[in-house]
Amino acid sequence: MPFNRPALKKWLVRLALVLTVPVGLAVFAALYVTFKIATYEQTDDAVHMASKADYLKSIAPSAGGDAPDIVVILFDDLGYGDVGFTGNQMIDTPHMDALAANGMVLQNYYAPAPVCSPSRAAMLTGRMAPRSGLTHVPFPSGTPLDRLNRFFGNPVRLPREEILISDILQAAGFHTAMVGKWHMGDHAESIPTEFGFDRFFGTYYSNDMNPFTLVSGRAGQGEAVSHAAPVDQTQLNLLYAETAETFIADAPTDKPLYLYFAHNFPHVPLYAAAQETGRSDAGLYGDVVQGLDDSVGRIVTALKQRGRFDNTLIVITSDNGPWWEGRGIGRGRKGVSFEGGIHVPFVAHWPRAVKPGRSDALAMGTDLLPTLLEELDLPAPPDRLIDGKSLASALRGGDGPHEVLYHYAAGTLMAVRSATHKYRARKGVAYPTDPVRFPIFQAHGPWLFDMRADRGEAYDLSMRHPDIAARMKALMDAKNAEMAENPRGWK
Repeated sequence: MPFNRPALKKWLVRLALVLTVPVGLAVFAALYVTFKIATYEQTDDAVHMASKADYLKSIAPSAGGDAPDIVVILFDDLGYGDVGFTGNQMIDTPHMDALAANGMVLQNYYAPAPVCSPSRAAMLTGRMAPRSGLTHVPFPSGTPLDRLNRFFGNPVRLPREEILISDILQAAGFHTAMVGKWHMGDHAESIPTEFGFDRFFGTYYSNDMNPFTLVSGRAGQGEAVSHAAPVDQTQLNLLYAETAETFIADAPTDKPLYLYFAHNFPHVPLYAAAQETGRSDAGLYGDVVQGLDDSVGRIVTALKQRGRFDNTLIVITSDNGPWWEGRGIGRGRKGVSFEGGIHVPFVAHWPRAVKPGRSDALAMGTDLLPTLLEELDLPAPPDRLIDGKSLASALRGGDGPHEVLYHYAAGTLMAVRSATHKYRARKGVAYPTDPVRFPIFQAHGPWLFDMRADRGEAYDLSMRHPDIAARMKALMDAKNAEMAENPRGWK
């Protein structure tokens, strides 16, 4: 058969036309994604930056005398049931248990979000994650997941206009120091020493992110890598504990101290030093938690050597529930707004002021900032809403400040919790099956749980108590409307 050149040419033209559209669309899509990522820039609110500066200037640096030292210890992914004072018998936590025995344990305390960065931002600002502007987890700059955040327009750092506990206490005359995990951005605008910390040693990220480096710095001098990747994480407990001891020992004696100790563990990957391995009945996870308890003991010893222990407020809690291992409470784990993802341990120890005991008062991480404002008689920022409420009464055995709590995840209101019930909106619930890698999400709800009899959130009572369900749905609808009208909570 003779070669038909015209027919071949015609066929090639048709093929080119067929391929032009999808190839063109693919090229356009690639250019669009590249352009969107390259041009993304998170901006700060100039008006509220100025308001922040004015507010901090208005706080006289008069702290001293009777002002307490304040130490906030935040663990990463520690479950409600992972410590002795909540009933664990496989992991020994004598130092935390001793503080709990002589302090106030809040048995209905919740992390503000089921993942770390939004939870930390909310705790340190007193504002729910949507208010604080950090609803998603930032990743190291330039990594694929950082680019994904930029493509979707998600925040990659804490906005500079936000006011942290450290900002306020530094303005009030405290010496402020941080050890451990920041995880609210690695940009120069949003690092610890730009948010009120005089000294910092730790990391900007979770210990499963690369490159995992340790950074140190002082206010006004910037921050720089002190331990290059890969950091030997078997020595992380020792490094953090020794640095905390040094910061406490070096703190001026004529100023009160604020230390924020935010450990990376027991977030995965788990590591323990040789002398820490094999000590618990709960495997490597238990060994790691016992190492964390050791660090608490060393901090307590250093605080006693400082000579102000009776007038030191120590708070111990977790940023969210346990992930792959660990013991939460009830249903769910880290990442979800069921109890297991957000119901976390909490103890406050302050011999001079806190009444030892246990309380069922509703509380949340957002309450820490307003509690400190009341205890120190400091004004709240006038230009923004503070979602938290002071726990001063509850820490002394009195009533809690909340009738209800609102549980957010990734900026979405998922549930409302009252003293007796929890209402969860109709949302997707993961249905994982072995050995399938990806779970199925099925919409279920709305659900109403009786938290007095059913802490595991096993039984929906919305049909039996439609009046309660309707009342709590109304609260959820009202909160959603409020947030839609004023998402950042500016006054």
